[in-house]
Amino acid sequence: MLHRRYEPPYLWRRQQPPHRRTTGRATGLQPIACRQESTLMTETNPVFRCGTVAIVGRPNVGKSTLLNHILGLKLSITSRKAQTTRHRLLGIHTTADTQFLFVDTPGFQQKHINALNRTLNKTVTQVLTEVDVVLFVIEPMHLGEADRLVLNMLPKDRPVLLVVNKADLMGDKNNLLPLIQDFDLEFPFAAIVPVSAKKSLYLDELLTTVRQHLPEQPAIYAEDEFTDKNERFLAAELLREKVFRLLGEEIPYAVTVEIEQFQQEGKLRRIHAAIIVDKESQKPMLIGKNGEKLKQISTEARQDMEKLFGGKIWLEVWVKVKSGWADDERALKSLGY
Repeated sequence: MLHRRYEPPYLWRRQQPPHRRTTGRATGLQPIACRQESTLMTETNPVFRCGTVAIVGRPNVGKSTLLNHILGLKLSITSRKAQTTRHRLLGIHTTADTQFLFVDTPGFQQKHINALNRTLNKTVTQVLTEVDVVLFVIEPMHLGEADRLVLNMLPKDRPVLLVVNKADLMGDKNNLLPLIQDFDLEFPFAAIVPVSAKKSLYLDELLTTVRQHLPEQPAIYAEDEFTDKNERFLAAELLREKVFRLLGEEIPYAVTVEIEQFQQEGKLRRIHAAIIVDKESQKPMLIGKNGEKLKQISTEARQDMEKLFGGKIWLEVWVKVKSGWADDERALKSLGY
């Protein structure tokens, strides 16, 4: 089982159930392989299942988007840039007969190896040894060596499902078969399921398949809890997401966010945050002309925080330099890595 960082965990509560579409008129896609029969909880079969499910894959393949659409809310930050996800993130999804404990992970990669990336890669390998089920997410249009690197890491002592994301973009589902068969010959997948995370297509089919491989046991969390991360952590992540999204390709990956103060006064939250860069020359990129870029980053982050937290946010943001932080293990620990 997954070891949680916060003890006791600070648990977020769901305000309303998620809404998902499970079929797509234009795609005609169905789960390609499912090697066990489903056993749903009924009056004659009162079986409840609960277990941990790792979501792994190369960088930027849609792992966080998949988690968010399963949960029906924005928990894991996303952008088109690799290394957006840097932490092991627990997302809890509870139905009438199952509690899924999804673990979003950083994308495993070998580029720009430094202390930060070594820490992220270690997170992935550790999670693979702790969960009940693994979802290996691929994107069929861009299969390559990065996917095979993750493929070679997959455990053979627990169920692994091949999740083909963005499968709707392939058009004819028969185009998927040669790609999937190559992977299926190399690894004994428990099931192969095509989905579209962004369009919320076939997620219920995926959950049904995952459920078959979870252990029979009571729920660990209450029905309305959906993560064990606290508001301080989520605020830092939302701010970092805006940095990645709004600065284009010029933003260095050696950027992080530190929440220096977090105070709650009724429904008002006062947050002091620092965006940390590696070099003095990088500060102007974040600040922009007359501070406009930093203002845009702060405004959009504040709006997302207000949506998630359900109250007013007073957010003040600075840009600071910590030279070499991404290759300094002591600095990484102080920043929560």
